[in-house]
Amino acid sequence: MSDCLFCKIVKGDIPSTKVYEDEWVYAFKDIQPEAPVHILIVPKVHLDSIAKASEKDVKLLGHIQLVAAEIARSEGLEEAGYRLVTNIGEDGGQTVQHLHYHLLGGRTLKWPPG
Repeated sequence: MSDCLFCKIVKGDIPSTKVYEDEWVYAFKDIQPEAPVHILIVPKVHLDSIAKASEKDVKLLGHIQLVAAEIARSEGLEEAGYRLVTNIGEDGGQTVQHLHYHLLGGRTLKWPPG
């Protein structure tokens, strides 16, 4: 989508602080962090949300999970723990209509989150 914020970040049209990139995903630091470590992990292909995913996206979705664990290890979060979350729809708190996961850590996270 040409007007999608995250598509523009993935293409490099909008600057970001890259943390990780491979052929399928791009991860970058959130510009309004909610924790000492707050990284967004987005697929390079546009997908509105997990609610719009299908069987053809299974490999991509699994890859995102593994990338999140790799990033968490590289950020030193593995031992103390971290949170990986995706918001779906307006009531779920999704503000950008491009599937993305928030990797949060570096402090004790409360539950429930919202």
